[in-house]
Amino acid sequence: MTPLENDNRLFERFLARFPVKFQHSQQDYGTNVFLRDASAQGAKFSTSERVYVKDSVSLLVKLPDGGDPLSLNGRVVWVKEKFPNLWDAGLQFHKANFMQLQRMYRLVRKPSFIF
Repeated sequence: MTPLENDNRLFERFLARFPVKFQHSQQDYGTNVFLRDASAQGAKFSTSERVYVKDSVSLLVKLPDGGDPLSLNGRVVWVKEKFPNLWDAGLQFHKANFMQLQRMYRLVRKPSFIF
């Protein structure tokens, strides 16, 4: 089987590297958590704060468009230690907000070529 055959995602995952903070944290954006990629169903983030499978997490994503931070809410479905005191985690959204995700996707997509 090829890696694509093992991918059960319904929506394409796209790279989305933005500074994030836990919603109720006093930390600044990107101090201890970063968004790595996202799809309509979930996101991958890296953090120096330990999270656990089944944790409910709310992230605020700072986008460079000058708008309000994007709020992502979900449940941690996997955690992998990347380095000592640094973890990658998968977040499954409680509910997909396509309008918010479209705002993020618009900032990361490749420019279209005009013929």
